[in-house]
Parts: sequence; structure tokens; C-alpha cells
Amino acid sequence: MQQIRNFAIIAHVDHGKSTLADRLLEITGTVEKRRMQNQLLDSNPIERERGITIKLAPVRMHYQNYILNLIDTPGHVDFSYEVSRSLAACEGAILLVDATQGVQAQTLAHYQQAKKLGLTIIPVINKIDINTADVTGTQKQISEILNLNPDSILLVSAKTGAGIPELLQAVISRIPQPSNSQITNNQLTRALVFNSNFDPHLGVIAWNRMVDGQIKTGDKIYLLGTGATASAIEVGVFTPQRAPTQLLSSGEVGYVVTNLKDLSLLTAGDTLTNLVTMNQVTALPGYSPIKPVVFVSFYPTEGSEINTLRGALSKLQLSDSALTFVPEFSPALGNGFRVGLLGLLHADIVQERLEREFGLDLIAAAPSVSYQILTMNDKLITINQASALPDPSVIKEIREPMLDLSIFVPQQYIGPVIQLCQNHRGFQTHIQYLALLVQLSYSLPLAELIRGFYNSLKSVSQGFATLDYELASYQTADLVKLDVLIAGDKIDALSQIIPRAQAPYLAKNLVDTLQNVVPRQNFEVPIQASIGSHILARADVKAYRKDVIAKLSGGDQTRKDKLLKIQKKGKARMKRVGRIDIPQEAFLSILKI
Repeated sequence: MQQIRNFAIIAHVDHGKSTLADRLLEITGTVEKRRMQNQLLDSNPIERERGITIKLAPVRMHYQNYILNLIDTPGHVDFSYEVSRSLAACEGAILLVDATQGVQAQTLAHYQQAKKLGLTIIPVINKIDINTADVTGTQKQISEILNLNPDSILLVSAKTGAGIPELLQAVISRIPQPSNSQITNNQLTRALVFNSNFDPHLGVIAWNRMVDGQIKTGDKIYLLGTGATASAIEVGVFTPQRAPTQLLSSGEVGYVVTNLKDLSLLTAGDTLTNLVTMNQVTALPGYSPIKPVVFVSFYPTEGSEINTLRGALSKLQLSDSALTFVPEFSPALGNGFRVGLLGLLHADIVQERLEREFGLDLIAAAPSVSYQILTMNDKLITINQASALPDPSVIKEIREPMLDLSIFVPQQYIGPVIQLCQNHRGFQTHIQYLALLVQLSYSLPLAELIRGFYNSLKSVSQGFATLDYELASYQTADLVKLDVLIAGDKIDALSQIIPRAQAPYLAKNLVDTLQNVVPRQNFEVPIQASIGSHILARADVKAYRKDVIAKLSGGDQTRKDKLLKIQKKGKARMKRVGRIDIPQEAFLSILKI
């Protein structure tokens, strides 16, 4: 254990975590040069294409007789849960800051998370080789905002490899070795499960950090959280591929292949122990259960593909424990699934994976959030979509989820950002001036965040503002359900819950937007927005008109009237029985209102 160092890399989006991990793998000789590629630890093609990390990735490196266990983490706020799981398995963290951008929202959020867990933090400034790098200014920000010693800050270039050997020495000298817990009996075994995945041939694989004792191949193991028993078919470490070993001992990070076939029996945060001594150990501090915050309905464009979509979601769930889904039906769109996700980026990635990996053509309804409904008989129910809202006569109050929002923005953009937050029903709780930056803290409804808030924030700040948020509590609000009727048919997937005060304005914008999106037909299509039976706004999609009298070369007016009457009857009949195909843009247009 004296030769082991467990650490993670934490940073804001695009500050160079994956590139730094590549250099560490290269300099320690963990991966041969001929096998090296950019973002080696990012296994999904979407991660490489977008230049982001979605899933945590552990790897064992050997350097100067030391075992260095690295866990690469995501940077986007949607995947903060992955970061918390990674940090719980480590004793230290490399806090990476981009020299061209300075301290950002996720930098501070991850730093506070690491401090809360008592981790040793090594501040590192990256991208010092870029001409626009402001190393001195970034050092000052780290010192003032994070209250870290300027002398402890290391300078590196993950791209060129400059400063990486010094960083490895700092990891060895500064980060403490793993320590046993209070248990003195070496016969007792405890391991923290920080992630898991499912292999179709091997079954459930637990990614765990050994805290006490050891696990050998063939051991009978027990999970304290779910009460499941299993066999350790194989144990090993990540290099970064799975590499079998004889055993995992205290302080090590590795995996255990179990014979479980159900991924729900092994949850992140559970404690894995030996079956023989299961009654003598107590559970390790785990994680708070993960809860989806954004809900999106996916419908296949071809109704016959519903079973393919169900199978695809089930397979994605095996590698993404944050994803939940339940079947639902829409009269306009047919059968589909209501999918629970961590945020808009998570939703975008899931939809892209479904379409790319499984060949599905999907319609995605506008994202929504969960609401708590207190009924007249004081019963509290939770709904995830507007169409599930009960009759207004039985509702005492509607509660919406609130966020504790933290925004970092340069001082020259503070005015437009404050105005934006106020327009989105935000309530300011704190403001702090940090050198050239300002930290704004707001209480903001989650529903406002998914209605284009992030894009608007980037626009008013010219791309310089960054945000971090965490779910707070539910708060009572004056909300109503806005329904959309197209050709007289209520479209459940377009319904949304909105503030009553904004209803007329939002209804008018919504029908005007849909008027430009819904395709023209051979008959006139009315688009209406209503609250209950009260129509707030209407717009009409004009019909195509065929000139049926063009073939007449002359004659009496009655001949023309006869043809026009036939056309009028045909249009009336089409209006009754005509079917309108609603394009994907119609559902996404709600986000732009």
C-alpha cells in the first residue's frame, strides 16, 4: 500500500483532462506508442467526435516502482455524478485549469466536492504553450478564488508533454498512500463499488476500490446494499483494458467479474464483501441515489420499430445507470418511451446513440421536468409530463423543481446576465467579485434552464459565462398546462406546464413558431394554444390551392362554379379525415420559445 497512489483528474469542460491522461499513459509506458491515439480513455466514438468525456475511465500505471491508479472524469455539469463517484475512490485529485480561460464554474464545483471528501489537491495550469495563455493571471485566480498556495501550482502542457514528469513526481510525493479503515482484522473484506457495466458473455462487472482485505478469483462475494450473492469469476485491473490478476488487495482499484445477469443487483455506491464474513462488516459510505431530472419522450417514426427501440434502450441502460425509461402512448405519435436523463447534453447523446448504433429514426418530444402535485385531499403525486396533470379542480398546488445555480462571468457582462436570470424567473441569492470574474448565485426553476437558458447565457456573455448547478428542493408556483391543438386534435407531446403570467405571450409565440414548421396541406390547418377550453392564440397554415378552372377555355360562369363547388367539398372532406405528419422540428421548436 505504501507504493500505491489513487487520484483523479478534475476540471471544467475542454480544459484538457483527456489529453493530460494521454500524456500520462505515454510517459509511464502504460500504452505502447504505436497504440496511442487521442482521447484513448474515451471509448465511445461520440466522445472523440465531440471532444468530451461522458463516462469515467480508470487505468493503472507503473512509474518508478509506484502503482498509480488514475480515474479520468467528465467535465460537463450533466455528468457531475460520475465525478463524485470517481473522487470517492481516490485520496487525491489533479485540479486542471486552462491557462487561456482561467477558473470556470465546474472548476470551483469539482474543487469544493474534492475538499468536502478531504482529498489532497494538486493545482495544475494547462496549455502554457499557447500564445494567448495568461499564466500569471490564472495563478492569481487559483490563489484568490480557490485559496490555494501559489507555490503549489504546477505548469504543464498536456499537448507537448512539458512539465508532465514533474507532475508525476508531485502525485507520488503529495498524494497520501491508501489507508485501511478502522478494521484491524485482516480477514474482513470491504470494497466500494464506484461503477459497473454489463458484458453479454461475462455478466455484471463491478468496478471497485478495495478498502479492506482482499478478493481472489473464485471467492464467494456478497453485496450489502442489494443482498445479492455472487462468485468472483475473474478479478483484475484496468491497463486500460481489463487485465486479469490473481487478487485485489487493500488500496487497489480494479474490477470483479461476477456471475450476476441482472445489473440492478449491483448499484454504484454498494459495499462488496466476502460471503463468509458478511455479518461482521458494516457498509461503506455510499452515494446518494441518482435521479433523472429531465424527461424526453422518444417515438419511432415507424410504429413497427417499437420493440427495436425497447431493446435499444435496455442495452443502453446496461452501460448507463442514469438512464430510466417507461412506455407511454400518444394519440398523435403512437407508442413510445418516456426517458429520464441527467440533462440536455445527456439527452442529445442518448438520442444520437439510439439513431447511430441501432439504426432508429426517432421523434423526440420537447424535454420536460418532474412536478409535485398536492391534491385537495393532501395527497402528493409526482408527474413527469404535462399530459399527466390532473384536473385543475383537484389540484391544491403545483410545485416545481428549483436549482441552486452558480454563474461565473467577466465583470463587463454582469448586467445582461442578471437581466437574463430575472427574465427566467431567477432569484439572486449571492454575488461575489473575484478578481476579473463575478460569481452570481441564483435560485432558478429547472424548467427555465431547459428552455434555452444556456444558449441565451452564452449569447449575452459572448461565450465567456460558465455555469454549474445542483438540484435543490421543490417550490410552489402558479403554473398551468398549455395544450396545443393542430387541426382540432390535441397533441400531448406538445403540451407543457408554464407560469400563468407568461401564458398569453408563450401561447402566441408557440403558435407562430409552429405555423412555420407544420407543413402545408391541401386543406387549411388551424393551430391553437389553449388552457382548458380557453383558446389563447391561433394561427392558420394556409392550404395549397389547385387552379381547377385552368382547363376551361371559356363558357358560362356556372361551369366554373360547378368545379369550384366540387373542390370545396373535397377540401371539407380532407379537413375531416386528413392526417398531418408533424415533423421533428415542431417538437424541438418549443425549446426556442
